[in-house]
This record gives sequence, C-alpha cells and structure tokens, in this order.
Amino acid sequence: MHDVIVIGGSYAGMAAALQLARARRKVLVIDAGQRRNRFASHSHGFLGQDGIDPARIWADARAQLEVYPTLSWVDGTASAISGRKGQFDVLTEKGKEFSGQRVLLATGVSDQMPDIAGLQERWGVTVFHCPYCHGFELDQGQIGVIASAPMSLHQAQLLPEWGQVTFLTNTMLTLDAAQSSDLGRRGVEIEETPILRISGNADVELRDGRCLSFAGLFIATRTNPASPLAEAAGCKLAGTPMGTQIMTSESRETSIPGIFACGDVTRAPHSVSLAVGDGAWTGAQLHRSLVWAED
Repeated sequence: MHDVIVIGGSYAGMAAALQLARARRKVLVIDAGQRRNRFASHSHGFLGQDGIDPARIWADARAQLEVYPTLSWVDGTASAISGRKGQFDVLTEKGKEFSGQRVLLATGVSDQMPDIAGLQERWGVTVFHCPYCHGFELDQGQIGVIASAPMSLHQAQLLPEWGQVTFLTNTMLTLDAAQSSDLGRRGVEIEETPILRISGNADVELRDGRCLSFAGLFIATRTNPASPLAEAAGCKLAGTPMGTQIMTSESRETSIPGIFACGDVTRAPHSVSLAVGDGAWTGAQLHRSLVWAED
C-alpha cells in the first residue's frame, strides 16, 4: 500500500512526488514517458534551468527523486482507477495493479491544432504557444500568429513585445472595427488570405500564391487532458477558453475524494516553471490530507 500513486512523471508530478518523498511517504510514480515539451530542444523561462534541454531537466529530476528510499518508479501507462479514498487500485496497460491511499493525476494535456499542412511537424521547433518560453529567441524578427480560437486575438495583441507581428486570421476569426483598430495601434499587420500550408523553417504559403516568411509562428492551441483517466474515474471537468481541464479545489482535490490533480491539466497558462510550482503545492496538500486523516 502506497501513500500516494502519482500518475504522470513529468514536471508537475515529479515536483509533487518530491515533497511527499521528503516527508518520508511511500510514493509510486507511474509514467508513460510522453512529456508535452518533448518536441522542444530547449526550455526557457525556468529559473536556474534557462536554455537547458527539457529532456535533461527531466532526467536530472528523476535521478534526484530516485535517491529517496520511499519512492518507486514504474515506466508504463495507467489504464484504470478503482476504489475509494484510503484504498485506490491503479491498473496499468500491462496488467500490473498497485494500491494507494491517494491518487494524483499529473497526466498533462494534448494540444489540438488546426488542420494545416506542415503545422504539426514544426510544433515545438518553429511553431509555439508561449511567447515567454520562446519569444526572446526570435530576436525581434518577423512573427506570425495563426488564428485558431478567440484566444488568438490576445496572442496577436501581446506578441509585438517580441517582434513585428502579422495576424493570419485564416477564416477562423472575423475582427470587428475596434479589434482591427487596436491591432493597428500595436503595429500588427492583418492577413486575411487563407493558409495553404507551412513550409521551410516557418514559411506560410497562402492560397493566393504568396509566401510569407517568419522567424517563428505562434498558435493558441486548444488543450484536453492527455489521458481519459480523470473522466473515467468520475472527476468533473470544466471547459475554458483554452480547452478542457480537471476541476479541483484550492487544495487540488478533484470532485472524487482522495483523487488530486495538478499541472497543465488543471490550470492555465502553461509553462514548466508554473507546472513545477503547482506540483510542489499539490504535494504539500496531499501530505496534509494524509496527516489529518490519521488523527
């Protein structure tokens, strides 16, 4: 019987596990190995780790965790959760079953992008979602913002801090006069011609035959939980302007007593540093949940 089973061994899950391991609690991490930023070669905006390969950050963090004698790690995918607070069972795809008093869902999210040829292949390389993570490296060059949702307007308004912006509405948004005027005031060019494909480094080929070259492209993806576990377990989900996330209390407990959640799957905006902070807070809340349950 573990005190806590952490499902998802990326930044938020590991940060939570660290707090619990340092309290000498028995922790099991089950990790499928699908970090959201696995396509990026460098992580930025994380104090003390700025510019480091995110795979190295992850590997170093795991090595530090595995020093703690009460923590164990399983490489695999959790497929089902059953039971109740104090006695949960987690089943993996390979048929292994583990028991724990609490479960933490740190499964992360998947990004849903428009069906534009060449876009997916450049995700995390020259197509991004967070200017604080990737804007500086574009060296104040030409930046394209591809409309995909209402949040795209916010991106187009914010990104002139990092370069000369062109807002490609791509038939996804129709701007009113006030919005167009605001973008113009910020120096943003508006391009309404539909996109044919993305090619080269970050070249946008338009359906009228023109090709616009950019240092990088930004898109406001819609996100959904990367795993169906929360919904299958009965946890309430909530729709937001950025997608679907797991609903939690201030202590990060879901609508199912004893199941907690943290990281990108519970909050927005998203970054490595925010995920680590949220995970650390959630780990402490989980520990307190165990302490008070023992009174």
